[in-house]
Amino acid sequence: MNKNLLIYVVEDNKLYHKLVVDFLQKQGLKRIKSFYNGKDCLNAIKNGERPDIVIEDYHLEDSTGIAVLQAVKKINKRTEFIFLTSHEDMEVAVNSIKYGAFDYIIKDNDIALKKVYNKIGKISKIIELEKRNRFVRNAMMVSLAILVGIVIFVALHEFFNLFGLKAS
Repeated sequence: MNKNLLIYVVEDNKLYHKLVVDFLQKQGLKRIKSFYNGKDCLNAIKNGERPDIVIEDYHLEDSTGIAVLQAVKKINKRTEFIFLTSHEDMEVAVNSIKYGAFDYIIKDNDIALKKVYNKIGKISKIIELEKRNRFVRNAMMVSLAILVGIVIFVALHEFFNLFGLKAS
């Protein structure tokens, strides 16, 4: 797992907020920024930060998690969201996924944070695969451009030879 992912924690319950941040830090994650409301999270993103993952509660003092998700996705589609909430409404969970959340985890037990860490690992793998795919795609485009250039050069060379012209 890439321990240098930029992870935002957005949680308005100060005690649970500290619990999440401390847990992630103990797992060796190095770049964690925390916010107590959606507004501060969005301001950081509007100022140019691009978190890889946002872990957030559904109910925030100033908005809902879905509102934050939608605003962030308009700016950066690659940011992944994990909802960590006590809100057990199936419709909300389905809507969260529908709007682009990676997962929806209920805070109801001791393994919720382990589930979050597991999801971070899965997202890390996806991010790494996407980077490799972009590298391979770019390498293929460069190779194709070189190949097209060689074909054009050979075709022009043969064209000049066919008509007895000298290429300079």
